[in-house]
Amino acid sequence: MTVTTPESRIAAGGAAAGSGPSPAINLVDVSKTYRSGSETVTAVREVDLDIDAGEFFSLLGPSGCGKTTTMRMIAGFDEPTEGDVRLAGRSVLGVPANHRDVNMVFQSYALFPHMSVRDNVAFGLKRRKVPGAEITRRVGEMLELVELGDRAKHKPAQLSGGQQQRVALARALVNRPGALLLDEPLGALDLKLRQSMQHELKRIQREVGITFVYVTHDQGEALTMSDRIAVMNNGIVEQLGTPAEVYEQPASRFVAGFIGTSNLLSGTAAATGDGCSQVRLPDGQVVLACTPLRQGTAVDITVRPEKIAITTAEPAPERSRVRGTVTDTVYLGSATHYTVTLPCGTDMVVFAQNASDAAELATPGTAVWLSWQPRHSFVLPEHTPDEPTAPMTERDDHA
Repeated sequence: MTVTTPESRIAAGGAAAGSGPSPAINLVDVSKTYRSGSETVTAVREVDLDIDAGEFFSLLGPSGCGKTTTMRMIAGFDEPTEGDVRLAGRSVLGVPANHRDVNMVFQSYALFPHMSVRDNVAFGLKRRKVPGAEITRRVGEMLELVELGDRAKHKPAQLSGGQQQRVALARALVNRPGALLLDEPLGALDLKLRQSMQHELKRIQREVGITFVYVTHDQGEALTMSDRIAVMNNGIVEQLGTPAEVYEQPASRFVAGFIGTSNLLSGTAAATGDGCSQVRLPDGQVVLACTPLRQGTAVDITVRPEKIAITTAEPAPERSRVRGTVTDTVYLGSATHYTVTLPCGTDMVVFAQNASDAAELATPGTAVWLSWQPRHSFVLPEHTPDEPTAPMTERDDHA
């Protein structure tokens, strides 16, 4: 990141002297409402985000959560009802989209079918009347970056879906925007190609070094590519953090359920000692959690399926453990997914890597034990004490 002087930040509408450089993108208490008949609908509510220069930042959430509306306000296609949008420290309220230092890549790609790949990529530069020699150089560099140098003369219809996506990316990047906004750009691709393009996008972002803001409802995409993720629900940001943080330490029931697969156990804190707590489930079974809790407190615990061991033998007492009955198995080649129903009626999912005898481990109707390390019982924050112990870091988790 280029360090600016205090004077230049003030001139750009940024922070006062003594603070750090302005974020590449800054949303300040941004809300967006619109009219639907006689009702006022809130699409985005009081969102505050700082997105750093050179960061791969994802807006993740289900359809209708406000992520695309948030991106459109950054791009200039929509104006916020309240709040401010700043690019490189300068407010861009009222600045039209074509005068903002961002470019956007859509799911449809919007390539010109009658133009060659080279002409598609050069289109924006020609409109800005960039000299011909510089256009040739920059287009050539960009086509090499996206590994399409040998397809320069082809038309879009002669390319695969993944190649068309890379042309759209090159066309956006060749203008050297301060940030690139990507709205579900891989949604039209099949699964295998989509996974391949995730790695390509991350490679390209690292090489060009500019800020990427990526909108997706696909948790796997966000976890694979992002430096940080804002998980949105009903117009608000429920959690902001690294992929490891939002996966290992979900901030709410929604985040725990939306990011990957999570088991939710509800119970009551029964006892606390040595920094750990016992949580009694409705069927009387007790699990351990490495979080101090007030006795009698209602508790929700989440446990990730890959953290759980499934056995027919009773586990060691220092582990969190529950008894149940296998009700379903799904064989996936490298792993088997088990559904185990506890006596209280709660279903738990277990992901077990397949060994040579894994298929014989548990079939529907088998009585089994599920066990995991107490540190993997993550107590959802709304049930922690008023001054909770800081949650464990990823390093603690794998120590």
